[in-house]
Amino acid sequence: MNISQNKKALVLLSGGLDSSTVAAIAKAQGYEIYALSFDYAQRHRRELESAKRVAESLGVARHLVINFDLRNIGASALTSNIEVPKQGSTEDLMKQREEVIPATYVPARNTIFLSFALSWAETLEAPDIFIGANAVDYSGYPDCRPEYLRAFEQMANLATKISVEGKLTFKIIAPLLSMTKADIIRKGTELGLDYSLTWSCYDPQPDGKPCGTCDSCLFRAKGFKEAGLKDPLLGTP
Repeated sequence: MNISQNKKALVLLSGGLDSSTVAAIAKAQGYEIYALSFDYAQRHRRELESAKRVAESLGVARHLVINFDLRNIGASALTSNIEVPKQGSTEDLMKQREEVIPATYVPARNTIFLSFALSWAETLEAPDIFIGANAVDYSGYPDCRPEYLRAFEQMANLATKISVEGKLTFKIIAPLLSMTKADIIRKGTELGLDYSLTWSCYDPQPDGKPCGTCDSCLFRAKGFKEAGLKDPLLGTP
């Protein structure tokens, strides 16, 4: 995906490993970063603390947190009382991913997030919107696929005044799309990203520690192991 000459960028920043790496990539490419996070009453809202720390460490121009309550809609293990699925191994997880979209899928979440991002990006006149979507080591969510991102980009340029008037063309930039978790971690490490600031767990424990067995924890552990690096948050491998 080509990068525009306008060096303002809107970066979706959850505080997780992927989105934090994307923010570090955007910074390395010389962008003035506007980071956008969401408090949507998610089970793992602990990630917002990490988003704040990552944003501060990268020196973003502004970090905006938007609040709304997706628990009123529910239908996800992250926004209702549905139990977060746990797996015994990454092998079990990969097999399960091929068969069914997991209960941690939040209905239309990336569409909701990108819509907020598009609104702010139009106001900022920031043509490039970065997202940490990944189609390799991910949980099988339909809104992480490249065809989805292309469709949203097309819609963004049909639906906004600034684009219809020809002032700019929006681009949805997903630099991690074809990277493994190990590749992502190596890239972030190369850029100096402090992964101890990030958070991945979908089911934080009462003692404040990651559960270690949810989808997100397993993919994180797999990534650090394959990268041959120690996770500064979990101390593995």
